[in-house]
Amino acid sequence: MVANFALPELGEGIEEADVLKVLVAPGDAINTDDPIIEIETEKATVEVPAPHAGSITEVLVAAGDTIKVGQDIVSIETSGDGSTSTQTQSPPIQEEVAAPVAEVSQTTARDNSLQNVAAEFSSLPELKEDSNVNNRMVFAAPSVRKLAREIGVNIRSVQGSGPAGRISEEDVKLYSRVSGQQTNLVQQPTKSPIKLPNFSQWGDVTEEKMSRVRKTTSNNIAQSWEQSPHVTLFQKANVTELDAERKKKKNDKSLAGANLTMMPVLIKATALGIQEFPKFNTSIDIEKSIVITKNYINVGVAVDTERGLLVPVIKDVINKSISEIAIELADISVKSRDKKLSLDDMRGGNFTISNLGGLGTSFFTPIINPPEVAILGVGRAIFEPLWNGKDAFNPALMMPLSLSFDHRIIDGADGASLLSWLVKFLEDPKSLKLK
Repeated sequence: MVANFALPELGEGIEEADVLKVLVAPGDAINTDDPIIEIETEKATVEVPAPHAGSITEVLVAAGDTIKVGQDIVSIETSGDGSTSTQTQSPPIQEEVAAPVAEVSQTTARDNSLQNVAAEFSSLPELKEDSNVNNRMVFAAPSVRKLAREIGVNIRSVQGSGPAGRISEEDVKLYSRVSGQQTNLVQQPTKSPIKLPNFSQWGDVTEEKMSRVRKTTSNNIAQSWEQSPHVTLFQKANVTELDAERKKKKNDKSLAGANLTMMPVLIKATALGIQEFPKFNTSIDIEKSIVITKNYINVGVAVDTERGLLVPVIKDVINKSISEIAIELADISVKSRDKKLSLDDMRGGNFTISNLGGLGTSFFTPIINPPEVAILGVGRAIFEPLWNGKDAFNPALMMPLSLSFDHRIIDGADGASLLSWLVKFLEDPKSLKLK
């Protein structure tokens, strides 16, 4: 029996991926879970496993292709009864996804809601732009007000369908359709990209296609910079004693051979810091005007790879020792180098650390990794003269720290408090507790 095997669900709304490598050829015998192709999504590089044993009869994709979820990858010949069809044999990669039935029911409910609101609008008298309308109190999120401005709707004329007359995006779109001001509101207007000149008129040029990871990073960073008002505070930490203590313990048995750098200490310090200052462990839902506080602490570590910037996440940091963090960090480094980071390795972060010290950087302005609200930048620690408060300057190993945060939810005083707390923690050699 020959059946096609399609690209299974990838999770988190990922609908397509780029094929990096094809790992099989026609005639190859495969076992269950043998890798068939290697793909790159917005978040990670993963191998797609075979759903069952058999023989490859045809390869339907090639390296460099962009394929969608549900698209056939290979044909597999088996000795079964045909129960290995694409629909029943495409297991999800790394995580479970919501059942399509649930999505249909949510869509149906939304459509019914819009129909009900349309009925309300049709029964209303025509609204005129008089002084009473212009002075009417409006309850709407900033994004809803922005949409109304972009499509030319006076938001004070819109009837809200939410609690206490709150206006949603659907209300604005519906009003525009009813009044004939806008017919296509599927996408909000976006800024036009800058048109580039023909650079080849001045000399030779080389073009290279952006990787999926680089494109995703570019979009996320641009969105973060546009939506989140960034504030960055800078401070130096005297890590002279801490670094000396670290060197003494680098051969500790609890490390299991892992390298004890300053990074595991920074990760632990950050987790303890945001536990002390929970505003840094939040996300903002602008649509609902709510702040979501997480009761767990996962710290992402920005890693520069040949494919672009990746942010693997160390989970449950608050309950791990520095030794355990160092071991996990070493494992992440190997996975990043070997392109083995899974989707789960990249999910669930609350706060990110970007360490550019190894490249000689001092202070810099790290950009927040949405939907997080803060990020810590770490520069290279160097020896500087430090006044002892009495009669002399002594050499001290000073580490530059740069804390960027979302000013919509975090005030300057909050940022200064966390940064000062981190400095105090790093200046105490007793903070280096491996077990």
